[in-house]
Amino acid sequence: MAVRHQLIAREPAVLWAVLEDESRYADWVVGTLDSAPDHGHWPEVGSSIKYTTRVGPKEFHGRTTVRRIDAPRALELEVHGGPLGTARIAFDIRPWGEKTLVILDEHPLRGLGGSLHNTVVDAFAQIRHRSMLRRLAEVVEGMPQDTG
Repeated sequence: MAVRHQLIAREPAVLWAVLEDESRYADWVVGTLDSAPDHGHWPEVGSSIKYTTRVGPKEFHGRTTVRRIDAPRALELEVHGGPLGTARIAFDIRPWGEKTLVILDEHPLRGLGGSLHNTVVDAFAQIRHRSMLRRLAEVVEGMPQDTG
């Protein structure tokens, strides 16, 4: 299991606005080239988006499905990674003064990823999560300030 956190210099509502915008998924998810609606209305439970990743010249297509939502405190996703199986990615979103503490928890659920899960895989996930949370913070902190 890979758990990592990030303090974001904006309030939780701004972070939530980014997470619920399916068109922003590729802006913060490492390795994702693009995303598009797949099923339902994101981020309702059961809704999904499809995405494309590239490793060298090879493109892969996947799907991310919302499994649990408690806006604006929690979002749990199941990422379908093709032959690697699925993984649970959970965002725990906490107010931290005028900032937001995001705790990201990921672990494999089904398929090859679950069978091969070990501390080495978790170490690589930590590296990916560090980058993903940094990118998420950059997107959220770059959102316009509410002037209302």
